[in-house]
Parts: sequence; structure tokens; C-alpha cells
Amino acid sequence: MFTHACRRQIVRWMWRWSVCPMDAGRGHMSFCSTRQEHLQSSHTSQVPQRPGAQLNVRSLLEMGFSETQADEMHEGALKSRGKHVPSILTVLLLLGLNPASILKIMQKCPEVYSLKGAEIQQRIDNLRKLGLVEGSLQRVISHYPKVMVLPIKRVNMVSRLLKEKCHITVQQLTDILRDSPEVLEEDLARLEYKFQYAYFRMGVRQAEMVKAKMFRLTLSMLRCRHCFLERRGLYQTPDKKGQTLILNPLLKDFLCVSEETYLTQVAMATAEEFHVFCKLIEREQEEEFSNEEQELGDDDDDDDFDEKHWKTGYKRDKK
Repeated sequence: MFTHACRRQIVRWMWRWSVCPMDAGRGHMSFCSTRQEHLQSSHTSQVPQRPGAQLNVRSLLEMGFSETQADEMHEGALKSRGKHVPSILTVLLLLGLNPASILKIMQKCPEVYSLKGAEIQQRIDNLRKLGLVEGSLQRVISHYPKVMVLPIKRVNMVSRLLKEKCHITVQQLTDILRDSPEVLEEDLARLEYKFQYAYFRMGVRQAEMVKAKMFRLTLSMLRCRHCFLERRGLYQTPDKKGQTLILNPLLKDFLCVSEETYLTQVAMATAEEFHVFCKLIEREQEEEFSNEEQELGDDDDDDDFDEKHWKTGYKRDKK
């Protein structure tokens, strides 16, 4: 986190870029109208600048970037033709990210250049409302910067599905967003199907799913690892009382491990056997989804989020 001296330096940068420090301190990135009007009037007689021209290497050096980092950041801003890079950097600096982390974020997700500082701030605030606290929030953004590009509506849509259709608790939702932020981009029908597959077909409850970080895996990988163990007699679906005739391995012991560990310590099989089996499972899965999509129609627009998206659950009679 920043020292007091660092924060004063940020305030000076914000004044230079016409960002109101009082609003920024409250989490808003509003522009000071008087200074903005002055800057606009002073440049009316000049040739229009290229996008990113207001962000020069010298200012980046003053922000704490090394010469190499400043050159890369400036080059990225020019290539992306971003018009609001100063306000973006201000938001990320106030979040507590250091220059090296910010550069990696921009390299991982150049789409961030095209946003406005106010948009990023709104999306960060929304993540806070979903339970991501300081520390976790910075790690999520550094690991998965695309979370800043996703519209708030999309993030809330996935959160709503997990809570209402998967009966995930508020704390479990926070854990999922912290450990598996990629879930925010997953197809809604497949996400619900993956949950219901684990719940009904594997007999796994929500707490164990979250603890095992199950939502990191694709539906195909989850199904392959589970069915492969089942066909080898190493996993059994619990009955209505939650009992099995064999001792099932814990979810975290065969999902959150490498393929080598899975094959040598759990499945006791060769890689060739597993890969052939996975190809067959993936083919079956695609056929199932193809049939379901024909039944539901061709409307795949997530933004509409009508009742069709809620009726694509796992069919429990399939094994």
C-alpha cells in the first residue's frame, strides 16, 4: 500500500491530468470542470494530439515506472489509441497496485486501455459489493484483469445464477470470485449444467465444490475425471442417504491436482487410456448440448437473460 508521500504525488498527477482529487478520494473519477475547460480552450488553436499524447514518458517515470516500463506503457497507450489512460492509471494506483503490476495488467488485457477511469472504478466498487475485500480484490485484478472489462450487468448476472439456481451462499460466492474469476465469462447454461452435474451426478455439495475450486475446471474436464474414475470402479454416486459402498476420493484430491498426479495416485491408469476416454466423453457432451440448443432455439444473447437461460439444467436420468 502507498505511503503518505506517494499519495501526495498521486494528487499532483491528478491535478496535472485534470482529475479532481477530492472526488477521487471518495472513489469517483470526476473531472474538474474549470481546469478541463481551461485546458480545452488552450488547445483549440493547436493541432489535435494523438491518443495517449497527454501521457508522456516523463510523467510515467514520475509515477514510479522504470524507463523500460514507461516506454512499454507509453507504446501500449499509443497503439491502443486510448483516450483516458491517465484516469485509468490513477484508479489502479489508488487501488494500491504498483507500476510493475499495472504494466502486466495492461499487457495481459490491452482492452483496459479503451475504458474510462470512471468505468473501471464502478466495476471495482461492484466487486467490493460482492465481497472482495482489499488484498483479494487486487489479486483478482492482477490475475484476471479482464474482470475490469466485463460489464457490471454480466458480473451480476453470473452472481445471480450462482445464488438463485445453485444455492451458493454469499460467502461461497465471494470465494468463487476470488479463486475462479474466469467463471464470470462462462456460458450460463454450461455453468448451471456443471453445478447440477456435480450436485446430482456426483453427489457433491456446494461447500465441497467451493473448497475444491471446482469452478476453475471446464465442464469437459470435470466430467472426464469423474467418469473415468467411475468406469474404473473408483467412484460411486452416493444414495439418498449420502452413503456409498466404496470410499470415494475427495473432490480436491482429483480435481485440484495435475494430470500426472491424478493418473498415478488416484486413477491408476496411463495417460493414453485417459486421453482416449476424454475424447469419447467430449463427443457425447457436444451431442447433448447440440440437442438441448435445438430445443431451446437459437437465442444465445446473454444480455437478454430470459427464462430460457434458467431452463437448461442437468438431466438427472442421464448417466
